[in-house]
Order: sequence, then structure tokens, then C-alpha cells
Amino acid sequence: MKKKQIILAIALLGITGAATAQTMTPAPAATTAATATTSTSTNKDLAGSAALSTEHTTLLTALKAAGLAEQAKAKGPFTVFAPDNAAFAKLPAGTVDNLLKPANKKQLTKILTYHVVPGNVMAADLKDGQTIKTVQGESLTVSLEGGTVTIRDAKGGSATVTTPDIKATNGTVHSIDAVLMPAK
Repeated sequence: MKKKQIILAIALLGITGAATAQTMTPAPAATTAATATTSTSTNKDLAGSAALSTEHTTLLTALKAAGLAEQAKAKGPFTVFAPDNAAFAKLPAGTVDNLLKPANKKQLTKILTYHVVPGNVMAADLKDGQTIKTVQGESLTVSLEGGTVTIRDAKGGSATVTTPDIKATNGTVHSIDAVLMPAK
């Protein structure tokens, strides 16, 4: 379990920095097959990239609350589907505040690790109907519709990849527009 937490922390911290690096190049509204081959690099590992993004501050706060922020130096590679601040804002009122409470650390850790998969997965590598096992242990399902990459969670929710292929030295980050929820 500790190894899963470390992997998650690394991957999720990388998301926050990678999205800021992406601001140098305008991002498409959603990932398409044509844009999936273009990537941006932070030239930092996932942990070193974390403090760079202003669009993933809620994610960074959640990582700290889960006790994962300091464990973000793993070698990788890891792929992180990183919810942006707007994604967290879409959750029902009070959800984020409740998850950040120390009593809910275990649940928060499960949610965060559900956004991380082992390996370096670029958007162009994803196939329609593909299932991807997360560090948390459950799977995500990929959907490609009209060139847009969507990730479905165990509860039937979905997130669109808004900024794909943000490269860190130890993995890849895909910024997403919703928080994915595991079944358990």
C-alpha cells in the first residue's frame, strides 16, 4: 500500500507542474487523435513539477492532506490523469472540504491513487474500450469519440482529457476536467 501511495503522489504532483508548462502552448478544448502526438515537457520530475501549476492547486492541497506530497520522488514512469481546479469545483458542495479532513485520509488516498497508472502512456497510445488498471487497484475505461479522449470511472462518471501528454522526467500527465471516482 505504501508503494501505491508513493507512486500516486509522484504522479499527481507532476500533474500540477505539467499543466503550467502547457500554458506556454495553447491547449485544445479536448484531446483529439490529431493533437495527441504534440507534447509539452516540464524538464522536471513529477514532484518537481508540482508547484508550477496554478490550475491544479486543489489537487496539490489534496495530496498534502493525504500525506502523499512528500513521497513524490519515485523513479517511475507513471501516468497521471490530473483533475484541474474546475474539476474539483464540480463535485457536490462540501465534498472537497470533507475529503481534506484527517478522518477521511484513507478515502482521499484511494481517490487520488485512482488517477495514477503505472507506465508512460501517451494520449495516442490509448484505444477505444481499453481498460487501464490504476495504482489504487481498480480500472479506468478509455473512450475515443470523434477524436476526443474520455476516461470513464468505476461509478460511470467520465472525464475528458483537456491537456494531453505533459511530459515529466519520470512520467506523463494528462489534465482532465472531472474527478474520477473508484467503486470502493
